[in-house]
Amino acid sequence: MATPHDNTIRARQSHAPQGAASPASPADYRRDEVPIDLERTVPMRRWSWIVVMLLASVLFCWLTYALSWQRGVADLRVNAGARVERYAGSLRSTVDRYEFLPYLLSLHPYVHDLLLHPDDRAVVQRANDYLFDVNQRAKASAAYVIDANGLALAASNWREKATFVGQEYRFRPYFIDAIAGAFGRFYGVGTTSGEPGYFVSQPILVDGLIRGVVVVKLNLEWFQRAGADASEPVVVADDHGVVFLSSEPRWQYRSLTPLAPDVKAALDSTRQYYNQNITPLAWTEDERLDADGEVVTVRDDRAGRGAGKTRRFLAVQRKLGEPDWTLMYFAPLDQVIANARIAAVAAACLAAFTCLLGVAWNQRRQRVRDMLKSRELLQSAYAELGERVAERTADLQSANERLQTEVQERSRTEHELREAQSELVQASKLVALGQMAAGITHELNQPLSALRSFSDNTRVLIERREYDAAQENLEAIASLTDRMGKITGQLRLFAGRARRGDMKASVHRALENTLMLLRGRLAGIQLTTTFASGLDDVQVACEGLRLEQVLINLVGNAIDAVVSVTGQHAPPSIWIDVDADDLWARIYVRDNGPGISQAHMPRLFEPFFSTKEGGQGMGLGLAISSSIAQENGGQLVARNVPGGGAEFLVTLRRVHGTGATIA
Repeated sequence: MATPHDNTIRARQSHAPQGAASPASPADYRRDEVPIDLERTVPMRRWSWIVVMLLASVLFCWLTYALSWQRGVADLRVNAGARVERYAGSLRSTVDRYEFLPYLLSLHPYVHDLLLHPDDRAVVQRANDYLFDVNQRAKASAAYVIDANGLALAASNWREKATFVGQEYRFRPYFIDAIAGAFGRFYGVGTTSGEPGYFVSQPILVDGLIRGVVVVKLNLEWFQRAGADASEPVVVADDHGVVFLSSEPRWQYRSLTPLAPDVKAALDSTRQYYNQNITPLAWTEDERLDADGEVVTVRDDRAGRGAGKTRRFLAVQRKLGEPDWTLMYFAPLDQVIANARIAAVAAACLAAFTCLLGVAWNQRRQRVRDMLKSRELLQSAYAELGERVAERTADLQSANERLQTEVQERSRTEHELREAQSELVQASKLVALGQMAAGITHELNQPLSALRSFSDNTRVLIERREYDAAQENLEAIASLTDRMGKITGQLRLFAGRARRGDMKASVHRALENTLMLLRGRLAGIQLTTTFASGLDDVQVACEGLRLEQVLINLVGNAIDAVVSVTGQHAPPSIWIDVDADDLWARIYVRDNGPGISQAHMPRLFEPFFSTKEGGQGMGLGLAISSSIAQENGGQLVARNVPGGGAEFLVTLRRVHGTGATIA
């Protein structure tokens, strides 16, 4: 290879005259020399490119690590937000479910008698038994009654050794709040049992005066066991920032921030955490993401295994409102950090590979510029091209094999999908058949109940030799039998067959038949039936039996609603009003029951949805009634009545004397 010195010599000789026999003179050498130090310029340029590539590689790796970190934290933030919402909802529902219990206990006469006669042993024992029974059914930790001086008079754990009876609780905040007339909430460690719990209290009003407090204690330890494992801690802190529930045992009874002296004094005076030593949790905030999320580092400062170890978490918190608690979920960032490091290493490898490619390209460019090695470079290029062709050929063969395997797998999947579709069609048929059978069974319940009532009455009438009345009952039984036959013959209607357009039914007659079937259940209920002026014999576009089915379901539900409410001031009442215009007839069925929950209103007409206790309803009555109204061109709607109760409105097309439906 030619050196820079040789290049300088050739540059000098190129200016010699042609045909000269001797080299140029020394003066010519001095005049034609090029003043460039090639041996110094080329290494300096090479080192500058190396520095630039190193800096670019470091910057690329840092950007890759930062982007991977931000993306990992963002994805983890979404998952952590969903989890903390689920945990907060679970804890909030548990707390809300028991807040009404102290109020109900404060209204019971046994509790009032206890406060009026605290020295009567029989009264005290009766209150103890009542609190024990209520606590067993509600599955709470304890329930107890405290007089105005803070002394517990009765408790559900009166049989236990660590009973609350006779203990003084005037220093507890839940007693102070309740005796002042407010609703008390408090979480702390029990001074008698030593077990932590959530206390809810309610003042007891006797003759308009606050004479005591009723308290219910709940055990929330299940939450920290079911919340998460030790790698994903879930904690709940009170309004002072003290962690009282934690899936990580080392974090329980630690404070998120150092406690002020007045806060420590308040905790000591109320003995909220009894003999626990509240120390700050060793954690630092590294990065604030938003109002509810931050990146933190937690150090284990407790003695024992793992002491001094630090871990980084994504901490997401939610406020529970009432009570003023904060729930925090700590999602570990180990995997995010590992992924960011892997991405940075991959970026470093890519940068190194790119640098190597740049070096190789530069070397090749130098070899191309070197005309003496052009043949070697060409041969090397041919050899490299042959290797690449062989690699591409092998890749194509491998891709072809993978494609054939994928085609076979897709064919097998398509076959399995067709079989699954066939099984799904068969299952849908069975479900439809079950729904039709359930609907027919639901509609037969009322006639069967009436048959039983009529048959019992007939037997009594025959024993009394009142044959005329027995004859009437037998005729009614025959009518109900025909009715049941018509119901069982409606399978085609449940299957969605089209109805006839020339059917009509008398609202007055359908209402009479309905009330006759339900007269046994209407005992003790005030029933008011009102027809608008001139509508005593209004007719609607519906088959009579199906109209009776709708009325039986609506009136039966109204009976169940008013009967289920105990202790109401007004007597149970049902109102049935009928009015109409030229096009439509409307039937209103209203009761003074508890009304319909707003949570149940959207699903009221869904099949198999019922708010009754298990075994008392199939959830098909309103669904069938709505379907009958829609099939006959009408509708069925429900609403709550101001002042209490629910109202169902059936709207059907009115049919005039000719029997034609007015459109």
